[in-house]
Amino acid sequence: MNTLETEIVAGLLDTLHRAAHEADNAHFEQVMTEIEASGAGAQQWAAKLLADEKTGLRPVYQGYADHFLSVSPEYGQFLYAMARASKAARIVEFGTSMGISTIYLAAALRDNGGGTLIGSELEPGKVARARGHLEAAGLADLVEVREGDARETLADVGGAVDLLLIDGAFSLYLPVLKLIGPHLRPGAIVLGENAFDPEYQAYVRDPANGYFSQALAIDEGRGNEFTVRIR
Repeated sequence: MNTLETEIVAGLLDTLHRAAHEADNAHFEQVMTEIEASGAGAQQWAAKLLADEKTGLRPVYQGYADHFLSVSPEYGQFLYAMARASKAARIVEFGTSMGISTIYLAAALRDNGGGTLIGSELEPGKVARARGHLEAAGLADLVEVREGDARETLADVGGAVDLLLIDGAFSLYLPVLKLIGPHLRPGAIVLGENAFDPEYQAYVRDPANGYFSQALAIDEGRGNEFTVRIR
């Protein structure tokens, strides 16, 4: 049995995914309505959010303080599998939110024999809730959730990074990658969830930057990108 299959973790994840659906479903339906009404695709919708973020991250994300904006169960299981397959011992997560993705990654660390997960989250209320969920899962000893702007909180990650999950403010995807990039070991995995930023996509898909990257079919349409550090 792996940690995801234990009664405590499996039950908690089921509860959290249900809560996320209740909290976020209306928001996602509104987004889809806006996209369909405008005739624009998700890429164009993301471009507007990118522009809004550049006027100030906190005003934008205070509006999402009660939203989970979490990964799906399928993507969470993929995160667990990637962390196990890479034998990850040090993981960095940009965009912890309520801690659902963090639980999947921390469970993999537990099953890998231990390690450290460093997360970053801008919203104080989400930080508190994520820490509480990790305590409930029995995984808090593996995780440090840092509160604040990731460009500051992730400046020191303490060593070589085996896996990086980027799932926060769209406009910070590339800055966070460049911040953590020097710490990524060759073969490290970078997972960009909702990686709609064209500058981010162009950067990771250019072999000259030291990465091999391609779109990921899981949760198709959400702009998921799978990237490997090749040098």
